[in-house]
Amino acid sequence: MNPVTRESWTYILPVAIAATLLLLLHAFAAGSIALLILLLFIYFFRDPERMVPTGEGFILAPADGKVVDVSTQAGEEGGGILISIFLSLWDVHVNRSPVKGTVAGVNYKKGSFHLAFRDEASVENEQNVIALDHDRGRIIMKQIAGLIARRVLCWVQPGEEVQAGQRIGLIKFGSRVDLIVPPDSQIEVKAGDKVKAGVTIVGYLK
Repeated sequence: MNPVTRESWTYILPVAIAATLLLLLHAFAAGSIALLILLLFIYFFRDPERMVPTGEGFILAPADGKVVDVSTQAGEEGGGILISIFLSLWDVHVNRSPVKGTVAGVNYKKGSFHLAFRDEASVENEQNVIALDHDRGRIIMKQIAGLIARRVLCWVQPGEEVQAGQRIGLIKFGSRVDLIVPPDSQIEVKAGDKVKAGVTIVGYLK
């Protein structure tokens, strides 16, 4: 069985206690519903181990999900190529570092809660922007809240060294993760592709 994230216990423990008490009191209908909710929480907050590729210069998917956009990006974080990944409720929601490098900055931005697969979500939604410095360039990673996902967690701080595929955050209950990579990067995915965090190589840095 896959482990779960440490943040999940604030959800799992109360529901587990409620399910146990209801079943002991022979309230089988309510207890069964509580048990179902418990299983859903355990499934959602699962945190499986991953076999991270070895090598140099690759960019890993930072999240499980479906690629919804690959396009040229220009904005306040600088120009580059945007790779957007939409996470459904059924995807693993632990985010992983796309590269080995140094956390140059972490910037939390308040915002709206549009559906995460809509284009405006990348700009207008509440999000956490993580800048990662690699020796071949800077990568911007955005943890973006969605209509249901309203809690974005970041587990790294500026100045911290991270490894490719390292767990660096979590978005609760459906969301989106954007990568902005240097414009000369070689991209290996397209819209519609399914990717896995810390496993799928989405591109290479020149």
